[in-house]
Amino acid sequence: MTTSATTAPDRNLALELVRVTEAAAIAGGRWVGTGDKNRADGAAVDAMRSFMDTVRMDGTVVIGEGEKDEAPMLFNGESVGDGSGPDVDVAVDPIDGTRLTALGYNNALAVLAVAEKGSMYDPSAVFYMEKMVVGPEAAEYVDLRLPVEQNIKLVAKALEKPVNQVTVCVLERPRHEPLVQEIRAAGARVKFIMDGDVAGAIAAARGSGVDMLLGTGGTPEGIIAACAVKATGGMLQGRLAPTDDAEKQKALDAGHDLDRVLTTDDLVTSDNCYFAATGITDGDLLKGVRYQHHRIFTESIVMRSTSGTVRIVEAEHRPDKWGRWLEN
Repeated sequence: MTTSATTAPDRNLALELVRVTEAAAIAGGRWVGTGDKNRADGAAVDAMRSFMDTVRMDGTVVIGEGEKDEAPMLFNGESVGDGSGPDVDVAVDPIDGTRLTALGYNNALAVLAVAEKGSMYDPSAVFYMEKMVVGPEAAEYVDLRLPVEQNIKLVAKALEKPVNQVTVCVLERPRHEPLVQEIRAAGARVKFIMDGDVAGAIAAARGSGVDMLLGTGGTPEGIIAACAVKATGGMLQGRLAPTDDAEKQKALDAGHDLDRVLTTDDLVTSDNCYFAATGITDGDLLKGVRYQHHRIFTESIVMRSTSGTVRIVEAEHRPDKWGRWLEN
């Protein structure tokens, strides 16, 4: 996709996006362990929306989160940014892992992805998809249409390690019991995550403790993760997985081939996209927000596909500058 230099997202956007995910994490993080996931999500949405409107971009939310979870949402079609910068598609998840946040468990993130306008895939309200994510070493070898055992063996070969040392990240859900049996029958290990498969996808793409991600998870999270995977050189493949006949018919009416395997480039066609995330609770990818009397500490990651750059950003914030975002 060709976009002029005046309308394409530029490298200066990276730190602006980190400010947005930091704000969502700091606001939502106040509700860690309280058992109230909707209030946590509402605080994060409010902060993310307010800070996004200061970013120099003319953005449209094309992948929002909330309708699926019946939670507060940045809705599809909402205009974000200050309107003065590049035209972009925006994918948001103010808290990837609302239940993790509410229960105080690991791996909750505030996430945001931005790409050139018109480049993000429209799933037509199909909320779930089968996914497979691997790092760059195995990207050219695996295929979602192959049996699980064969893909695991191909990953082991690409990584030059025994199959019994291959670790597969899987969302802990009853629907994945047959998948887990296949993985273990192949001789590989399973690492369960409770929620938040964006973090799992990035971990697999970067080889951070796991070698691949398999299973059915959220379509919005898959598209957001694709922006990050592009920066790592890894691979994400997905296939839409409607949950009922009505959702299936909606997908067919929109022209989707439900047998088609979607690649990273199908999910985000632009080669100029960004991904930013800030830890809310501690996890394999990032540390969570830490609140102290005179400082708030955050850890974030920001990626840009054009340069393949991945930055870890550690920040200190003064609580007295955050006003209402820290009010209960």
